Amino acid sequence: MTPAKVTFGGLRAVPQLSAAQLLTQRARLAQAVPSLGAAYVRALARWESDPVLRLVGRPIVTECFRSVQRQDELYAQGRTTPGPIVTYKRGGESKHNVLPSVALDVAFVLPGGEVSWSGLLLSKFARLMIAADARVHWGGDWPGFKDRPHFEV
Repeated sequence: MTPAKVTFGGLRAVPQLSAAQLLTQRARLAQAVPSLGAAYVRALARWESDPVLRLVGRPIVTECFRSVQRQDELYAQGRTTPGPIVTYKRGGESKHNVLPSVALDVAFVLPGGEVSWSGLLLSKFARLMIAADARVHWGGDWPGFKDRPHFEV
């Protein structure tokens, strides 16, 4: 089931998430420590209440808890498997590897339905996350390796 696309004055609105996608989002957020999950929910509500931001994309949680095996798979990416390097942490070293998780990753569903990890959108969302809870740290603020999709407490 694909989300319906709606237009407003020729602009395509971001598709609504399906019931299954909303359940997936809830399940991922349930893996987070309460303070991080609450910060995400507050930031998402502020994003969705802004008529301009709502048109450019919808934030989604792509990962929260990550198994040691999944972490090792991501660590191999760009090293021994194809793709860009996405992490410098091996299994057991990441803040994603504990449950409840103190980290989550965010991307955006764009008006065309594609998923984006736009640095510009992530920086805007980071402001809302930090405003929601000052204990939130954004990977885009780190020196050296910038992990823009990453938020942690």
